[in-house]
Amino acid sequence: MSEITTLGVGSRVRHPAFGDGVIIKLYKAAYDVTFMQYGIKTVGREYDKWEVIEAIEAEEVASFNEAEKALVRILRTYNGIQETTKLGDKWIDGTLILQPGEDGLANKEMPIDTFFHKIVMVRDRLRVMEQRVNASNLSDEEKVNLQQYITRIYGSLTSFNVLFQRKEDHFSGQKS
Repeated sequence: MSEITTLGVGSRVRHPAFGDGVIIKLYKAAYDVTFMQYGIKTVGREYDKWEVIEAIEAEEVASFNEAEKALVRILRTYNGIQETTKLGDKWIDGTLILQPGEDGLANKEMPIDTFFHKIVMVRDRLRVMEQRVNASNLSDEEKVNLQQYITRIYGSLTSFNVLFQRKEDHFSGQKS
């Protein structure tokens, strides 16, 4: 008879029918698990057909704050939530003007917030790519090689950091 391990709030699991999920509540004999595509399902503690991706030690009483932090971390991992990224105040209502070097061609103008949104989308998609590389079945060497390219891409985008309101939203590339 195998020993049943109690998983804590925030533990990540992969269910054969419901896919990836996170434990959000513990009961005496069951867990409430939020699955990305199927919502909240109750699963018995003795269930052993799922894969435990990340086990978090169970505590007798988890605070709402701890559960919230765990859920936000999981949702970020699966890109289930979008973070709000603010444009720096000095750029609000500004215009990006691209002036061609060739005479006779018209300037191209667009609102800075439109351009900023596109930069943020590139950053978000890079984060998703990074998560998928980390979760893939590639060898560690292949993952490291791809991560190096992603880091260099972030580094190439550091010129746009001037647009961000908060430093923690900045791109950061390879550290020397």
